[in-house]
Amino acid sequence: MSTAAQVLFWGCAAWLVYLYLGYPLVLSLLAKARSRRFTASPDCLPMVSVLIAARNEERHIRRKVEETLGWDYPPGLLEVLVASDASDDGTDEILQSLAGPRMRYLRLPARIGKNLALNRLHEIARGELLLFCDANSRILPGALRSLVGHFADERVGCVTGAERTVADENEFSMDSGNSAFLRYESFVNRRESRLGSVLTCDGALFCIRRKLFTRLDADLANDLELPIYIGAAGFAVLYEPSALAFEATSASPREEFKRRRRICGQGALGLCRLRRQLRGLRLWQFVSRKVLRWLSLLPMAGILLSSAILAAQPLFAGLLLLQAIFYLFALFGLLAAALRRRGGRILDLPFFFVLANLGACVGVLDALLGRRYAVWQPITRVESAPHAAGRGL
Repeated sequence: MSTAAQVLFWGCAAWLVYLYLGYPLVLSLLAKARSRRFTASPDCLPMVSVLIAARNEERHIRRKVEETLGWDYPPGLLEVLVASDASDDGTDEILQSLAGPRMRYLRLPARIGKNLALNRLHEIARGELLLFCDANSRILPGALRSLVGHFADERVGCVTGAERTVADENEFSMDSGNSAFLRYESFVNRRESRLGSVLTCDGALFCIRRKLFTRLDADLANDLELPIYIGAAGFAVLYEPSALAFEATSASPREEFKRRRRICGQGALGLCRLRRQLRGLRLWQFVSRKVLRWLSLLPMAGILLSSAILAAQPLFAGLLLLQAIFYLFALFGLLAAALRRRGGRILDLPFFFVLANLGACVGVLDALLGRRYAVWQPITRVESAPHAAGRGL
């Protein structure tokens, strides 16, 4: 029993160490051995179509459209296309008042979901490049130029920006944990980008060549599906950290759990449906960065169980104590959330880590059981203005 428990412990520990440290390290080594250099130019100014799928966004849509039309980009080379996905609030009336030569919108009478709405917008887009963003995100004026400059290199097919979180200071939020998660994601994205192979995009802000658009599956995430197809076609997928999109954090643990569950459920389904597009480097990346992370609740449980079995040995007794403290802090973080109090990083980070991994595992189970997310309710709280950038990455 002791030998089996030790094998279980060290195997599970190796899983987590590889996931969070080994994978970025291997990426760095690969980048040194086969780094790809891409040419960016500020003079690259193709026509861009901004695609926005909106559902009951009367709170944000006017600001979003006006803000987008005011980006630092030649007006004649930028158009905004919005699909109102059967909105039943005032979204359509606002869009009608904003319609003009540079802004067009489609009214979808029956709700079809984000991806099918984006498919409809692609059909009327005129731009050489398509930029995807969310109706409730805030994007800095110079972000578009930062993304577009990379397309001066014909080998580049997709460029993703970076997300930062903005939270209301007066309420409990998942900001601390989510910000730490985004910092880690940025850390990994930079290393993947040196290989020209960022695995997935940030749905709040990414840009692709129009000719590489593939009609989107209703059940998958466009920020996962499109870069996988583009990478499989041999084009580079890059990360531009200066192109920032600001989004509201989840206001409650329940909201964050549902969000992680949906994202990972769509990702697991994407692995099944897009498996033929994943080969070589990209397949290794997907397994290392996504699959092992989605299932990381398993090695966490394995380490806890094996430590308990081996607790007679001082090393494992100490490790068991550290785990008990970690999970106790996560529990206190849950209590702080339930009481709408801020627990501080010492409680929020363990709580977020456990919550995110639990949501991921349930999302994978959802995919296996046939649950789909063609439509869902996004976070709709008002975000702070971009000058709140100090909070985030």
